[in-house]
Amino acid sequence: MVSQTAAPPAPVDPVPSPQPPVYEPGELAALAARHGLTVSGARPSLGEYVRQLWGRRHFITAFATAKLTAQYSQAKLGQIWQIMTPLLNATVYYFIFGVLMNTKRGIPDFVPFLVTGVFIWTFTASSITAGTRAISGNTGLVRALHFPRASLPIALALQQLQQLLFSLGALFLILLAFGQYPRPSWLLAIPALALQALFNTGVSMVMARLAAKTPDIAQLMPFVLRTWMYSSGVMWSLDKLLTEDRVPSYVLLALECNPAAVYIDLMRYALIDSFTGAQLPPHVWAVATGWALLCGIGGFVYFWKAEERYGRG
Repeated sequence: MVSQTAAPPAPVDPVPSPQPPVYEPGELAALAARHGLTVSGARPSLGEYVRQLWGRRHFITAFATAKLTAQYSQAKLGQIWQIMTPLLNATVYYFIFGVLMNTKRGIPDFVPFLVTGVFIWTFTASSITAGTRAISGNTGLVRALHFPRASLPIALALQQLQQLLFSLGALFLILLAFGQYPRPSWLLAIPALALQALFNTGVSMVMARLAAKTPDIAQLMPFVLRTWMYSSGVMWSLDKLLTEDRVPSYVLLALECNPAAVYIDLMRYALIDSFTGAQLPPHVWAVATGWALLCGIGGFVYFWKAEERYGRG
């Protein structure tokens, strides 16, 4: 008897796994929109961005106040340094420029002239310096939390304004000590400071975006600011310098329209009796307003356009 061997079972074809559907990029965008999905960290519209900032106004104020309080928390004199720093700078400038270089010649009320220039210049320089660190110095906060990034440079500019207002008490005492008493023109300091604050905030936002991409800008800024200070008439009168026909006409125009010099001159005109309207550049209020609107609005839009890139890479 011949044994028969059972035939091996026929192979079973494996069940094919389902393949995910393939979408074109346009179809994916439509699918996401249909289900209410949006890009993570996408830049909102300009109007929505402004509304978000207004909703964070309490955070901006609290952040600015906290930074101001912590600025000198490790120093024994504490917040007194807010007044001492510009006063010491003014003392050094008086000795070097007023005494050694005799720039006070022909300038009545030179001490009020110098101290006002130093205080107002410090406001601009500190705001711009703080702006260069607004994003790069708060990377952890930017990456951890979702909020409009413009809150940071605006808060740091507000911090510098708070510091200036705190220091103005010392400035007014110096003015009184040198015979400059309150008069109606002192009220002009309010719109002048408001325009300068808007200008500073705009430039601060520009520097925040640039420094977020190129941190080396923060190392370059002290040299830029020092050059800008010397060309802004902080320690000497640009009016007297420009009347000596020692500069070309285009340099004269640039110096007259220099925003830092414009805001310094407006404050001197408001606070110092001997600084008259004849020493102001032509159309000074129009120039001051133009710089404030150009840099304030332009700087804000420039910063907003890179909103989704801050804290990445």
